[in-house]
Amino acid sequence: MRAVVLTDFGGPEVLRIADVPVPTPAADEILVRVHATALNRADLLQRRGLYPNPFPGAHDIPGMEFAGEVVEAPSSPDTSSDAVIHRRASRWKPGDHVMGIVSGGAYAEYLTIPAAQAMRTPRGMALSDAAAIPEVFITAWDALVLQGGLQPGHTALVHAGASGVGTAAIQICRAMGARIIVTCSGSKVQACRDLGAHLVVDYTKDDFAKSVTEFTNGRGVEVVLDVIGGDYTVRNVACLALKGRIIQVGTMAGPSANFNVASLMPKRASITGTVLRPRPKEEKIAVSQAFAEALLPDFDAGVLKPIIDKRFTLDHIVQAHQHMEANANIGKIVVNVAS
Repeated sequence: MRAVVLTDFGGPEVLRIADVPVPTPAADEILVRVHATALNRADLLQRRGLYPNPFPGAHDIPGMEFAGEVVEAPSSPDTSSDAVIHRRASRWKPGDHVMGIVSGGAYAEYLTIPAAQAMRTPRGMALSDAAAIPEVFITAWDALVLQGGLQPGHTALVHAGASGVGTAAIQICRAMGARIIVTCSGSKVQACRDLGAHLVVDYTKDDFAKSVTEFTNGRGVEVVLDVIGGDYTVRNVACLALKGRIIQVGTMAGPSANFNVASLMPKRASITGTVLRPRPKEEKIAVSQAFAEALLPDFDAGVLKPIIDKRFTLDHIVQAHQHMEANANIGKIVVNVAS
């Protein structure tokens, strides 16, 4: 099969397509023919050598999400799992359309995934669109709702509102009846407004902490979803309501030199760091199944949808990475794998 294999680390130019063996599924896995994948910031880190190969001893193939068609499915479930997992693992059959999160390997024509971790694609949605759902929508939903405790009527602050996670977060908040404030650069403000953000702050011109205070009449927000880190941390705390939570899912700006942990104490606030990719299989299965049950009906109904900025083919994977590194995208960058 054709796959993007890392044999060196560096800029986008190190990405090469090679022929490698089709993976063999384990007893509890399905083999999927990948139709499309989508880019994530962690792919760029892996390409630079800053994220270890998730499959030591095997080919180093990036790619954390996919949509495709089941080629092989287990004839009987893995008896090491519980009964519920059994039923969900044995439901797939060849030809079924599935999507999901993986630790790596999605920049390839075929991949394997635990059967219980795969999700059906939204009804009527093309596989090339569904590939843009799993990573960012699960990340946003897990951070805001499962870990952040966001409820209808609450307010969330989400940074990088035009990113994949940001565009997913805007839609999730609107669908559940929560208010959302986002930050982004000036060229992306209108796109965030069009998606339904209640307040959009151009971070190149305005102080988002002051804007949050004014918008909430001094109350603050219940949850902050942050992919930036750095100097944002101090201002994030200033934005929190009493008992508010900061969910840190990235640190694009690096660490904060000025953050004082004591600033959390008067608000009885908390900061939680979280990642999705390194979680053990059992946790990925659990969050995937919970997400599918909670949000797939909204995708079926058209309430939620992936926001796709641009599409590339696998042969143009270098250009796809260059586009993401230019920070020009609004929403997801999709790579069509199937020829």
